[in-house]
Amino acid sequence: MTVMSIARFERFFRTAAGLNVDKNDLKRYSDFVDAKLYDLLTVAQATAKANGRDVIRTCDLPITKGLQESIHHFRKIDQDVELKPILEQLATHPALDRTPDEETEAAYPDIIGGLSLALAQSFKILHPDLKNPQTQHWDEVRAVFDLLL
Repeated sequence: MTVMSIARFERFFRTAAGLNVDKNDLKRYSDFVDAKLYDLLTVAQATAKANGRDVIRTCDLPITKGLQESIHHFRKIDQDVELKPILEQLATHPALDRTPDEETEAAYPDIIGGLSLALAQSFKILHPDLKNPQTQHWDEVRAVFDLLL
């Protein structure tokens, strides 16, 4: 990841939740994004299969009301932070039985942005005074997302 990309992530986490992140956090973040996108696509794949389709559509993704609101809020923040171009590079998906259509793939950066915003805010919900997330904090937040997504 380039220095400019790291700076944008740092700025995003500061803007989203007043958190200071470093390079180690960005590795954890990347792992989180990969896992949660995979989880969403796994459920979407099952929905597409149940509906007799070989293609995953955006409507197959289990986007909750809260995640939808986080996506909208991310779009507003991203006007200043400009993280979306970097998220497009992170928005890869593993091999699936069903292939996402172009519209679904195009939605990945916004979905990842919404997940990212929810992630940052979750740190503050669990630890209101937190400034610099440590491994323990990442593990706790990840456990909550694993439970819900």
